[in-house]
Amino acid sequence: MTHVLLPVALLGRRKDTAAVIWAGLVAAAAGAGHRRVADLLGRPAGTVRGWLRRFALRAEEIRRVFTVVGVDLDLDPVPPAPALSPSADAVAAVLFAVGAAGRRWPDGGLVVSPPRVAVSVTSGGLLAPPAWPMSINTSRLWRQIR
Repeated sequence: MTHVLLPVALLGRRKDTAAVIWAGLVAAAAGAGHRRVADLLGRPAGTVRGWLRRFALRAEEIRRVFTVVGVDLDLDPVPPAPALSPSADAVAAVLFAVGAAGRRWPDGGLVVSPPRVAVSVTSGGLLAPPAWPMSINTSRLWRQIR
């Protein structure tokens, strides 16, 4: 078996960058269907449908993991309120963790973006199969601090 270290801009087993996939997840969480998201991103509808289905399968686990990260990082955490769907809850939790990291290190020592945090914390496994255990890995985030 060969192991490959992916840059923080990529998710495991995905051709598109984390930023593109994240944009699709956010659009879907806001209510767009997979065809509309595919049109917005210029990607095949089947590809986007796969992203959204995989994310939906892991939504509760993603919500839980990123809520824990956000609460751990924030000095006075206010977790996000329930959203319209489990996937929207998961997107809100990632944004909560990103906001908490930005508040924790406001001087710019940490480059914080939702796709980067999503990839870093999940070790590139945000869209991994549900049987693959989600582990919290914040070491990539912390190494960015100067």
